[in-house]
Amino acid sequence: MRVRVLLVALSLVLAGCAKSTPADRAADACAQYAAYGRHEGTKVTMTGPIRNAEADKLLRSWSDFEDCTGITVDYDGIAAFEQDLKDRSAAGHPPDIALFPQPGLIADMARGKGLKPVPAEVKAHVERWWSAEWQTYGTVDGELYAAPLNANIKSLVWYSPRFFAEHGYAIPDTWAQLMTLTERIAADGVTPWCAGAESGAATGFPITDWLEDVLLRTAGPQVYDLWVAHRIPFDDARIVEALDKAGAILRDPRYVNGGYGGVRSIATVAMSEGGLPILQNACALHRQASFYANEWPDGTRIGPDGDVFAFYLPPLDPARPRPVLGAGEFAGAFTDRPEVRAVASYLSTPQWADHRARLGGAVSANRAIDRDALRSPVERLSAQLLTDPGTVFRFDASDMMPAAVGTGTFWTGMIDWIDGKPAKDVLGAIEASWPKD
Repeated sequence: MRVRVLLVALSLVLAGCAKSTPADRAADACAQYAAYGRHEGTKVTMTGPIRNAEADKLLRSWSDFEDCTGITVDYDGIAAFEQDLKDRSAAGHPPDIALFPQPGLIADMARGKGLKPVPAEVKAHVERWWSAEWQTYGTVDGELYAAPLNANIKSLVWYSPRFFAEHGYAIPDTWAQLMTLTERIAADGVTPWCAGAESGAATGFPITDWLEDVLLRTAGPQVYDLWVAHRIPFDDARIVEALDKAGAILRDPRYVNGGYGGVRSIATVAMSEGGLPILQNACALHRQASFYANEWPDGTRIGPDGDVFAFYLPPLDPARPRPVLGAGEFAGAFTDRPEVRAVASYLSTPQWADHRARLGGAVSANRAIDRDALRSPVERLSAQLLTDPGTVFRFDASDMMPAAVGTGTFWTGMIDWIDGKPAKDVLGAIEASWPKD
């Protein structure tokens, strides 16, 4: 009798399996997207600064969502994103959704330029899954206009673990140790640092990151906040000091630009190629963000025992809270159709953050992200720095400033500085360009 019961149970299981069709399996896979509804044949246009390999992963991150909702997300990654968005908005043809890398640009677009407050469901998602600090970056005059998307850590130095091991170099814990290491590498016959600041219309931004990172270490986060808000002049003596300290590396021909040339070559080397000489041991150190993981050639192993890895850019005083510079993207909408709301809602969930993380090369500050989805050691290092209670996080200053400065004179001014113009003169010119109230 027992055998007969087992056979009956088995036949029922097999019958159930036999009834499972490709359509059934597709329906099961789409169940997780049911809340977004069906929008067959609709299209949502989207623009942002994300390009190349990173853009390919972005497209893959919502492909299942597209299949299950019927929405086509038409994404266009634009090098001159900021200017293109301003031009399209002025002409009355903005994209449905823009991916903003600068809170300052969000504010500019929200104040009379067509950006709409986020839908109620997106606001609920942001309040549930992001810290109050991250919520403020997309908020303008008390209204949330853009939801956080990806995050990145900028306070990193890329290096070759093998090169370090072969030469007996240790990861520095303080700025003094970093400078001692820099001098030692130079004495060993290798140009210590490599850098690239060319990035189309955004040329110069990697050097602004240097200044911001150093300022957090020399003057501290409170002075940094005053500077960002223009409550102290752009050319305050403490800012000049920080830029000169960065210049002790970036403007010393003994220390840069390994694999490319002298100091001035930094201005013309593409940001995406800035660190590549590390792979040929033509330089040893490259200060660049966690997103630079996407720029290494296919097959490059990233990790403590890999071809490249990264360490935290050390502080001046390790006894003080650890300053970390970072940035991210935010999704804001210019239109209010149902399919646009569906896309915006999906992008504000940990469900999307997990899908993007599993593709590699991205981290989110979404507190509900599945840490197991983070693929690389650099992503895990970034997540650790983002959540460490000993970390003092600050968003990229140029992204927080008025666009005319943050994505304008600040960027171009840093190229003037690399080309030899004194720090005080460069910072004074940027101060003079600050928009008058």
